[in-house]
Amino acid sequence: MTLSLTEMAVEVLSTADGRAKTALSHKHAKAWFAARDAGMPLAIGSAKPPLRPSRPTQPELLDPRDVPKRKPGSPQGRIALLHAVAHIELNAVDLHWDIIARFGDVPMPLGYFDDWVKAADEESKHFNLMCDCLESLGSHYGALPAHAGMWRAAEDTAGDLLGRLAVVPMVLEARGLDVTPGMIDLFKQAKIPQAIDALEVIYAEEVGHVAYGSKWFHFLCGRENLDPKVVFHDLVRTYFHSTLRPPFNEEKRAEAGIPPDFYWPLAEQTPTKPRQP
Repeated sequence: MTLSLTEMAVEVLSTADGRAKTALSHKHAKAWFAARDAGMPLAIGSAKPPLRPSRPTQPELLDPRDVPKRKPGSPQGRIALLHAVAHIELNAVDLHWDIIARFGDVPMPLGYFDDWVKAADEESKHFNLMCDCLESLGSHYGALPAHAGMWRAAEDTAGDLLGRLAVVPMVLEARGLDVTPGMIDLFKQAKIPQAIDALEVIYAEEVGHVAYGSKWFHFLCGRENLDPKVVFHDLVRTYFHSTLRPPFNEEKRAEAGIPPDFYWPLAEQTPTKPRQP
C-alpha cells in the first residue's frame, strides 16, 4: 500500500534512531519526488503526528542552563560544537516533516510540500555529515548531553502554521546563518577539512530553508490580506521566548527574503545609526 505524504512524515517522526530516521527521510523524499516527476503526486492525506518525535536513548537531554560549556578552541570543545550541530540537524529533520504532517489539512500548493520535503531531505544529509565528523574525531552522536528545549517552538506552534513559519525557519534557522561562518573559521584554524566541508554544505543549503519559511509566510499573509511585518513581530513576541541577538548576517538573511526591519525591532539591542552630516 502506498503511504500518503503525511503518513510518511509520521513514520519519520516515530523513528527514534538518528541514522534510521534519516535513512527513512531520504527514502520518503525520493518516493515523493519520483512521483512528482512522473506527474502522479502522492496523496497529501491526513495523519496525526506525535506531539514529540521519537528520540534515541542518548544523548541525555538537559535544560539549556545545565548543558556543560566547553571552550570551542579545544579538541573537546570542537567535538561539543559538532555534537550540538548534529542535535540541531536531527531536530530540523523532525521539524520539517512535522510541518507537513501537522498542517496537511491546510490547503497549500504542491510547491509548499516540495519545499519542506526537500528541506527535510537536506537536513537528513546534514545530520549524517555531522555524525561522520564526530566519528572521525573518535566520538559519536549521543556521547554528550544536549539541549532539551529545541522542540518547544514546535509544541508552542502546534496549532498555528503562521507561527510555525515565523519562529522555526525565520528565527531559529535564520540564526544558523548568523553563527555558521564563525564555526567554519574555527575549524579552518584547527585545520579539520572534513568539518569545514560539512559546515559549508550546511551553510549554503540553510539559506534555502529560511527562504522557504519566508516565502510561505508571505504567501499565507497575502492570502489572508495581512501585513507580514506586523504579523511576524506579533508571532515572534508570542512564541519566541527570548529576544533576537545580533550580530545578524544581513546579506544571507536578505538572500532568504527577510529584510532588516523584520528582525532588528525584535533584537535585544539596536545599533546606533551614524549621524547624518
